[in-house]
Amino acid sequence: MGGGGVTAREAGSGNKKWLKISVQAPVALMEPVSDLMGVISGSGVEMTPEESGSSRISGFFPGPDNEDARNALAEDVYQKMKELFGFYDLPAPELHTETFADQDWATSWKQFFTPVEVAPGLIIKPSWEEYRATGKERVIEMDPGQAFGTGLHASTRMALALLTKSLSDHPASRMLDVGTGTGILAMAAALFGVPSVVAVDNDPEAVRVAGENIVNNDLAAAIEVGGRDISDLDGSFSIIAANIVHNVLVSIAPDIQKRCASRGRVILAGILGGEQEENIIRVYAQLGMQPAASLHEEEWAALLLEQELK
Repeated sequence: MGGGGVTAREAGSGNKKWLKISVQAPVALMEPVSDLMGVISGSGVEMTPEESGSSRISGFFPGPDNEDARNALAEDVYQKMKELFGFYDLPAPELHTETFADQDWATSWKQFFTPVEVAPGLIIKPSWEEYRATGKERVIEMDPGQAFGTGLHASTRMALALLTKSLSDHPASRMLDVGTGTGILAMAAALFGVPSVVAVDNDPEAVRVAGENIVNNDLAAAIEVGGRDISDLDGSFSIIAANIVHNVLVSIAPDIQKRCASRGRVILAGILGGEQEENIIRVYAQLGMQPAASLHEEEWAALLLEQELK
């Protein structure tokens, strides 16, 4: 999802009504807010270009038929946004709503999306586009708007780049994707040769969307997706990825360390460069995980850590 574009699943045509819910997000929350809005709506997200340090992010919801239903939906979005903003110690944002008819919106947004290389050798393509892989390219089919994590965000791209590079250098037998979202990191791992992948998320809608994407890409045999907490998992993983937010990455650090195999690797993204990045490095170093590589894009950072011998 990119600034100024619209992402959405095809909504059909005719006189269908839509509810548009918008929130103003500061630059540090643009990606998490658009991610969350995509999951809640399941239909589409629009981001205005950044201006004065913030961006207006809107979700499109198949229109509830009455005011009570619309108010209930808006309240649900508000509570989830309030929780997300709370992770960053920010007050709950103000929501704006409006309704409109379908018109041509259902198909006009498709012009924005073509196959894109989100990491070396990894292509994401929408279902309506044909793409013939060349050489060692791997292809994930994912329609923008199915939820967040289509691979176009900086933190997602960096997590994918670190993951695919790590797997090319150090093949892994078992991978854990924490906060899987659409399942994109889990699917990339499977395509790059990991035979057993566990993908978990505490959002039931994300689990549903990830499951659909995994099945649509014929990767269900390699990936187990569900809502279990990381603390409830068994065994160890040779590589773990978590593209979440700083506070959550800090809180789950002991569980990640426990589940990471000796000499295993951990990829962390969703981190702001600077203080957040430094704090993550410090927290994980205290648990025996040392930085092996890092990437930076815009205000975001992503880290590759290596577990010391247990």
